[in-house]
Amino acid sequence: MELNLEGFTPEEQKELERSVFLTTIEQVKAWARSNSMWPLSFGLACCAIEMMATGGSDYDTDRFGVFFRASPRQSDCMIVAGTVTKKMAPLVQRLYEQMAEPKWVIAMGSCATAGGPYVNSYAVVKGVDQIIPVDVYIPGCPPTPPALIYGINKLQDKIRMEAKTGRKVTGDE
Repeated sequence: MELNLEGFTPEEQKELERSVFLTTIEQVKAWARSNSMWPLSFGLACCAIEMMATGGSDYDTDRFGVFFRASPRQSDCMIVAGTVTKKMAPLVQRLYEQMAEPKWVIAMGSCATAGGPYVNSYAVVKGVDQIIPVDVYIPGCPPTPPALIYGINKLQDKIRMEAKTGRKVTGDE
């Protein structure tokens, strides 16, 4: 989109170009969504302690518009923090299905991303992406609060990119 600046002096044209911001409704919605994520308070193992520390006063995810919610119906992001056992997998899937659209998932820690040190156990899911779609992976055992903040920032970028391109961004790109 471009401004029609006919009839303005060159000085007025420069001033208008500096002060007028053009965008689409989709990009405004994506900006609002990316800056007001409400993740589900859902921790399964030791990574949950790091997730709680990220929400605390030292790292303060509130400044990014991230407010942890206790209900899946109020959440638009699930941070799977910890080991997902096969007994817990149907419950994780049910919580994901109860979340409103659009929804995103962050897999936090090596257990949630690939099974971690329990990868050879018969009782552990070899990555939460086998039961629900994952948008951002955060490695580490356990990942630090700055790593989770980096993952949240990557998810925010992904949400904005989906609005610009008009299609779901996959990890292959």
